[in-house]
Amino acid sequence: MTVTIVGSQLGDEGKGALVDLWGGDADVVARYQGGDNAGHTVVEGGDEYKLSLVPSGAVRDKVGVLGNGCVVNPKTLFSEIDELRERGLDPDVRVARRAHVIMPYHRVLDGIEEDAKSDSDLDAGTTGRGIGPTYEDKAGRRGIRVGDLLDPEVLRDRLEYVVPQKRALAEDVFGVEAGEAFDVDAVFEEYTEIGERLRDESMTVNAGEFLGSHLDDGDDVLFEGAQGTSIDIDHGIYPYVTSSNPTAGGAATGTGIGPTVVGRGEVVGIVKAYLSRVGTGPLPTELTGDDEELADSIREKGGEFGTVTGRPRRIGWLDIPMLRHAARANGFTGIAVNHIDVLAGLDEVKVGHSYDLDGEERFTMPATTERWGRCEPNLREFEPWNDVDWMAVAEEGYDAIPDNAQAYLEYVSAEVDAPIYAIGVGPDRAETIELANPFDE
Repeated sequence: MTVTIVGSQLGDEGKGALVDLWGGDADVVARYQGGDNAGHTVVEGGDEYKLSLVPSGAVRDKVGVLGNGCVVNPKTLFSEIDELRERGLDPDVRVARRAHVIMPYHRVLDGIEEDAKSDSDLDAGTTGRGIGPTYEDKAGRRGIRVGDLLDPEVLRDRLEYVVPQKRALAEDVFGVEAGEAFDVDAVFEEYTEIGERLRDESMTVNAGEFLGSHLDDGDDVLFEGAQGTSIDIDHGIYPYVTSSNPTAGGAATGTGIGPTVVGRGEVVGIVKAYLSRVGTGPLPTELTGDDEELADSIREKGGEFGTVTGRPRRIGWLDIPMLRHAARANGFTGIAVNHIDVLAGLDEVKVGHSYDLDGEERFTMPATTERWGRCEPNLREFEPWNDVDWMAVAEEGYDAIPDNAQAYLEYVSAEVDAPIYAIGVGPDRAETIELANPFDE
């Protein structure tokens, strides 16, 4: 069977911890979109693993697959694999031959374009890792795929077509000096060597065929999404979005496994008990003004700084219309709620239950970001709960969670019409209270 893990908000919901937990029951863990902008942290027995490209299941000795919906920086991939090997692990990572490659010129252009946008309201807060430009080239049919790296003649042809275009863009449009990243010979030599390593280590696969054969053999596959629903290129707060589809539909298009197969499995939405966001754009429940001290407290306690960039995240109360939107777009069969421990000990706990937009109460996100930016949250207050020994709570189970926190969790579950499968009360695997294993459902 399949289980698809989806971020229900703006990313940073703690998906890696649940992939790590349930990945132990999977035979294969497959990433279906995004690239090395998707930082996720896995903690096991006090050991912390910061990954941005390798699927989280690598820490559990599972086969990891980067699907065709991903964009891959091979240097990041090799660096992460080598570091895991140095720490005593033996990651088995396969890369789809149809996945697109982040090239050196993509990274350079990403930085240039974000600098150009920095004084406007179109700054999406990218990580500068070349993700967007790579997806642009994919859609523009001028991209370079992993399979192209295995054939020097094809790679050379692709580079001779696209690199002069990129050089002209850098020099003639942005007025910057094009360096080695825009040199056909230099890029060809470097990426031919990368192709040789991919071939020598038998890392490349036809993702759909590879995953399909595992499913045909009765294996369990976990699909791992990056980022979150509200920064989906189609269903998010455009243009403050990522360049791919983190929603559950992306699991099918990003791996080559049909939607009828994915749809027969479980789709689990990961929810952070409050809201965080890196980058610009509207955020109706954001804690600002008189609430900035409260936001700072939550940020520090929750470690709300980007895994990849280290940037402080914006903080807000849980946005329930956002979750209702995510539940519809993904078809959640269950949810996991993380970070209720971060809200413990506060004098007040609130959620945005609905919006007020032009005098009308709305219960889900409007389709355009401009209208979403005009929404005012209708806040609902909950009785706060005390800070406790959360490790002890994790050991004892759900009944040990403070009553007021249980009321909060049950409210969230009711609003998205999906049962709670797990509650995260800390970063370690042992600090997750599992109520149901989706592979058993």
